[in-house]
Amino acid sequence: MDIQDIKNRFGIIGGSPLLNRAIDIARQVAPTDMSVLITGESGSGKEVFSHIIHQMSTRKHGAFIAVNCGAIPEGTIDSELFGHEKGSFTGAHEARKGYFEVANGGTIFLDEVAELPLGTQARLLRILESGEYLRVGSSKVQKTDVRIIAATNVDVYNRVKSGKFREDLYYRLNTVPLRIPALHERKEDIYLLFRKFSADFSDKYRSPGIQLEPEAIQLLSNYSWPGNVRQLKNIAEQICVLEKERNVTPAALLNYIPNESGSNLPMAINGSNKEDYTERDILYKVLFDMKKDMMELKKLVAEIIQSGGNTSHIIADNPHYINQLYQEVDQTINEPTFTIKKPVQNAPVDYNYTQEAEEVEESLSLIDKESDLIKKALKKHKGKRKFAAQELGISERTLYRKIKELNLN
Repeated sequence: MDIQDIKNRFGIIGGSPLLNRAIDIARQVAPTDMSVLITGESGSGKEVFSHIIHQMSTRKHGAFIAVNCGAIPEGTIDSELFGHEKGSFTGAHEARKGYFEVANGGTIFLDEVAELPLGTQARLLRILESGEYLRVGSSKVQKTDVRIIAATNVDVYNRVKSGKFREDLYYRLNTVPLRIPALHERKEDIYLLFRKFSADFSDKYRSPGIQLEPEAIQLLSNYSWPGNVRQLKNIAEQICVLEKERNVTPAALLNYIPNESGSNLPMAINGSNKEDYTERDILYKVLFDMKKDMMELKKLVAEIIQSGGNTSHIIADNPHYINQLYQEVDQTINEPTFTIKKPVQNAPVDYNYTQEAEEVEESLSLIDKESDLIKKALKKHKGKRKFAAQELGISERTLYRKIKELNLN
């Protein structure tokens, strides 16, 4: 089967040399049992290539199971992949087969493989080396004959260097590297894909066909497409449904393509990897800060009560909090600053400080604040994430995500 036959069979559109090279590698490696690591940006079509490899292999009559490793919680992923015995953990009311047992003789596609926990990575390495694994809660060795195809949209080697991915597993999975080109690397294919998608959606919604003016085609081809083929397909569907004029001008097309010149780009600029904050994340941050301030005030009030109203040592021991309190209260008047000096023993306390300022440096980073609060909550509850999440007022799943994003493992 040549490259064009493969394109026709699996619905792949385009004539880019990079795309043809990727298809050719998939075709050559398919008859073997070698592990394949597919890399490429999100939305570039990595799962399609896993189907090509499976369907053109000797395992095509066996099971094909696609697993999104990033969507399964860390506490249950071993059970999902390798199965578990009855009573092995709370809620395990009966024994269950894992994906590797169900797919025996077939293929497993591990998408977002870089998100696997280190413990699961060790189990996966053993399967690659010997085909052996243990169900959760069992001591009986199981055997499986499964081909593994992995995929990721991140640089796995960087995760290896940072200690988040096993180096030996990386080299076992990366027996044959297969890189899927991003859409902006296939400019000659962009308009072809748009025509195919728009024709399909016109048939689906029984609407007249869409035509792009030459300037609109140029605009379409020059856009960076951070969401790749998935984003292009979504925009084609929007135009087919919403656009009244079937002859689309550049001005009309700009209503559907995000503006790359503004600050709300849907992609990283110059390779940067800034942290995006949703409204919910910002709300959590505000609540965290408010709770922290309340705890500090409660602490000061409790100390004042315990000391019988004697504030001398409290001011001396907490200069940072007192300074911050005065600054925030008096900011709207003259924005005075205060220098806290240790008072003379038994001397009356003078609160009207007008001496030179002593500035206290404080990090204003949202990430630092959030990271600090999460660390304190985990420390308070001795690493028990369930109770730490309750303390922070967020779900346990959100806490897992934050720990991963802030590298707090």
